[in-house]
Amino acid sequence: MVKQYHSPSRAWCSAPSPPRSATAPVSWSGWCVSSRSPSSSSTATAFWTPRGAKTSRTTPPTRTSRKTRPRGTRTDPPTPPRREEAGEPGDKGQNTGGKAVGPGGKELQQCPGTSPLLLSPLRVEFSSPVKEELIKKQNPALQPGGRFRPRDCVAQQKVAIIIPFRNREEHLKYWLNYLHPILQRQQLDYGVYVVNQDGEGTFNRAKLLNVGYAEALKDYDYDCFVFSDVDLIPMDDRNTYRCFSQPRHLSVAVDKFGFRLPYAQCFGGVSSMSKEQFLKINGFPNNYWGWGGEDDDIFKRFSYKGMSISRPSGEIGKYRMIRHNRDKNNEPNPQRFNQIAHTLETMSSDGISSLSYSLVKKEKLDLYTRIHVDVGGP
Repeated sequence: MVKQYHSPSRAWCSAPSPPRSATAPVSWSGWCVSSRSPSSSSTATAFWTPRGAKTSRTTPPTRTSRKTRPRGTRTDPPTPPRREEAGEPGDKGQNTGGKAVGPGGKELQQCPGTSPLLLSPLRVEFSSPVKEELIKKQNPALQPGGRFRPRDCVAQQKVAIIIPFRNREEHLKYWLNYLHPILQRQQLDYGVYVVNQDGEGTFNRAKLLNVGYAEALKDYDYDCFVFSDVDLIPMDDRNTYRCFSQPRHLSVAVDKFGFRLPYAQCFGGVSSMSKEQFLKINGFPNNYWGWGGEDDDIFKRFSYKGMSISRPSGEIGKYRMIRHNRDKNNEPNPQRFNQIAHTLETMSSDGISSLSYSLVKKEKLDLYTRIHVDVGGP
């Protein structure tokens, strides 16, 4: 086991209007809630200190892209959150450094702001089990650890997708089956990290997200981080898994709640932050044990730091959730309301700067990187 001490809540929301049948019929079900190496036998201690590297804007891409439909961008005050569409000017964390060469030795241009490969509304269903071997066969461009980068252009951002996890193997197969093709069509330079909480102790989603952030940065210079629960699948690939000028809430229209946003402060389920935004709020809180509360804490952190939440439209931000029973040792956190009330006092001391955990094992598998971790207990 490698011992690491790092100094470096759960909701899915929706928006109005029922689904439209732009493609094949879709079965609707689901719900929304609030809420470096491989291991060795030797023991070592490591320290990690966050660095808030500033991102830079890029010049407009030189290669042309197909004409896109009107974006309908709207900017609002911090409450309610404002909306932006994919490829909107002001996106954060764009990759502009160095020349890249593609097949045949041709210099690559930056990928367009909106990928020409998108298919728009997608059919999503969970009626048949998914086999991992089939997912591998259908995604031959993936590299070990679930890494991918476009071959014909330079991705605008380097994205780490972080999934908090325990005992959801079938859900993970569905997620990998749907998301890998979507992320590749979005022309992202990305890696998938599944952070597994070992043991049977009380689940801590937010702390696992902090662990994923810290471990991903040991592998690659990611500048954007998408935090996703394993049971949420997007229904439109125009909902890009990237970072924007403001923190992004992606899962705004989940089928469980009739594709309506339950409350304006909702930030759970699937979200994205640039490295700069993440460090500005000191990451996620580490002391939310059990279900609920950490997503509302994060919303308040953004508010206190003068940031607002951006969202895609309700039509583009639709999600299906895989139905399941309450996880064992993930009962509602009875302290969450009191903790949320004291976010302002605790956010500077409780977060990525105070993260501590024991890394059990880190595996680069064919479809993703799996991180086994002991996060302790309440």
